[in-house]
Amino acid sequence: MRLVLFLSVACWGIGMPSLQAQTPQKALSFHDAVSMAWSIDPVRKALQVGHHSAKARASAAGSWFAGGPTLSGEYMDDHAIGSNEGYTTYQGGLSVPLWLPGQGSATREVAGAESESINEQLNVEHMVLSIKVLEAAAALQIAQARLNVANALYSATSRINQNVTHAVHAGELALSDSQMAQAGLENARNEQTLAQEAMNNALAEQEVLLGRASEVDFNSGDGLAHARFVDPHDMEENDPRIKVVRHNVEAAEANMKLARRSFMPNPEIGIDAIHEKQYGSPWDDRVGINFSVPLPSEGRNTPMMSEASNRLATANSEEMQARRMVHLEITRVRERLMAATTARQTMRTAADSLEKRAVAQERAWRVGEVALNTALQARQEACNAQMASARADIEWRVATIRMLLAMGVVP
Repeated sequence: MRLVLFLSVACWGIGMPSLQAQTPQKALSFHDAVSMAWSIDPVRKALQVGHHSAKARASAAGSWFAGGPTLSGEYMDDHAIGSNEGYTTYQGGLSVPLWLPGQGSATREVAGAESESINEQLNVEHMVLSIKVLEAAAALQIAQARLNVANALYSATSRINQNVTHAVHAGELALSDSQMAQAGLENARNEQTLAQEAMNNALAEQEVLLGRASEVDFNSGDGLAHARFVDPHDMEENDPRIKVVRHNVEAAEANMKLARRSFMPNPEIGIDAIHEKQYGSPWDDRVGINFSVPLPSEGRNTPMMSEASNRLATANSEEMQARRMVHLEITRVRERLMAATTARQTMRTAADSLEKRAVAQERAWRVGEVALNTALQARQEACNAQMASARADIEWRVATIRMLLAMGVVP
């Protein structure tokens, strides 16, 4: 398996010069196309806002106190009861909530893990977008190959139709042969129209991703030069989707720790100042401290612990599902690359053989050795084989790039 992957990447590197000669000079490299799509990706912008918010929460979790200060004040006198003896009291206080033991560090761990999870979600979105760009570019190249084959088929059937028309006028062929040749020409023209429609749709899809119409060249960039074999287990562990669920588990574990540390409401401590006047006495000023300690309650703690337990169980379940999904996907990508390598070689050989056969059948028809429908069928089969060969070649390049993306390389 290692040998197959190495040979696949090496064969692509060898085949790059001849293919680059056929690519327009203004075509974007795959790496540049992904960067262009990433710059206008709406999901990226939303995730970046979430990442900044998570970092702000992590920074705020390092505060000295569990919340903001509380300012209190009181005023009392005896005017309302009618005695009016001059009893007046002014009282004010300032208190702050305190962290419970271990609560502050647990809060910072939760915020930090959530920040790292959102940061990895950016990497996941970048990988997903890279695959979208790859699929859109491949669809466009397949549509272009289909249009090229359709044009070649139309050219061949048009040439045959002209020869048949001259032969019918000269009385060498029957009118039914002319009708057969004309039907083949119309079928080729219809295929041209369908191929053009497919290419226009592929162009529109790629323009939506990139923001402008541009051709993507699979062979540009230096990513292939750094391609190397990576152990499948390492590929799974380095996959950003695995990192996201791992950080989610860490955040859930930290949240469970935070729930245990928050076994009671946060106590508060502060200072009070009293300024009062009594009948016949001078003003009296006093300063002291105040504190309040809410006691634990099952009505508060049970729902909080249940929610933390549910979050942890959900995170563990999502991690297991993500690992299975990534393992299966990497296996499929690896198998697709090996199958595409074989298909590329066999379809190229088949296309060459059927092209030679079509040329021979057309030559044989001209000298009267075979019927017209045999020559037309041979040309149709040759064009189908050419399309299959072009598709196999593109799918092999897509499979190779997909393997590189799984390795963490954007060529």
